[in-house]
Amino acid sequence: MSDKIKVGLVGIGNCFSGLIQGIEYYRKNPSQEVTGIIHDKLAGYGIHDIDFVCGFDVGENKVGKLLHEAIYEYPNMVDWIAKDDLPKNDALVYESPILDGVGVWVENRIKPITSTKTPEQIADEVKQIIKERGVEIIVSYLPVGSDKVTEFWAQICLDTNTAFVNCIPSFIASDEKWAKKFEEKNIPCIGDDIKGQVGATIVHRTLAKLCSDRGTKIEKTYQINVGGNTDFLNMKEQDRLASKRISKTESVQSQLKERLDDDQIYVGPSDFIPFLGNTKLMFMRIEGRQWANIPYNMEVRLEVDDKANSAGIVIDAIRLARIALDRGIGGPIKPASAYLMKHPIEQTSDVKAKAACEKFVAGD
Repeated sequence: MSDKIKVGLVGIGNCFSGLIQGIEYYRKNPSQEVTGIIHDKLAGYGIHDIDFVCGFDVGENKVGKLLHEAIYEYPNMVDWIAKDDLPKNDALVYESPILDGVGVWVENRIKPITSTKTPEQIADEVKQIIKERGVEIIVSYLPVGSDKVTEFWAQICLDTNTAFVNCIPSFIASDEKWAKKFEEKNIPCIGDDIKGQVGATIVHRTLAKLCSDRGTKIEKTYQINVGGNTDFLNMKEQDRLASKRISKTESVQSQLKERLDDDQIYVGPSDFIPFLGNTKLMFMRIEGRQWANIPYNMEVRLEVDDKANSAGIVIDAIRLARIALDRGIGGPIKPASAYLMKHPIEQTSDVKAKAACEKFVAGD
């Protein structure tokens, strides 16, 4: 393997635009401390050791373009680095199959390409591209609800011995059937459904665990999220949200000593407000009882840039996947998945997950 970590990107939206522009921000500002990651170096790998060598998408205004140009195309709205200031490279964006990857609410914004190719034909082309570009890790940031497309890319990784980082709640690393496939082929996978650095779910589960650990009885809780990018527009389609709600809800439930009844917990995306753009607002409430059965409640409002919130986590996931490749470790990388993802194959507390991640990096 090369010293550079060669990564292919699936779904060239706002998340990847923020990821790539953020790396360039630190390159242009070397005196700035790199925030939002576990460590500046992980087993010797820094953020500038990542080489994005190709991308895959379905948007007619992205497919065929160079990656450094495609990340600025509509409906992307991340503009932390001016387009002309981003370094040029030869990484192209290629066609991905559409399958269930484009929801009814976003179709007019995405404007998917008209293709005569079958998924099987695209798969053959993709495998050749992965080989030619030397891709070691595929990172998927497909829209929520893209279960069939996620399985397509998981199979591509299995067929090409490529590690898989799955940032969305279509269950691969946490699904026993798929996990076994990656184990049998000794290919690393990390997933599923990225936790933001200080995102809605990580804040909710941390406070819920605090209340539970301090001996209170939580009786009910909710988390409501709104935003203005295509991620939230896509999630207006309720049929696409089943796995997202499972992922977010189980992430909170896993931190409680006693599970809440299904009708006493609500965790999920709620609505699309166009003028919010990449700003995400979370409103959370916990109700419970303390000593002598006296009630208490808390409410939290969180405002974050949705893309800055996830980019550093993906940087860590990429580096941890490369470490697994270097050491010949396959299957779900449990410490990385538990620390970085909402729906790992094994849930644990964030404190234990971080400690396990540190041990994994150290080679213990």
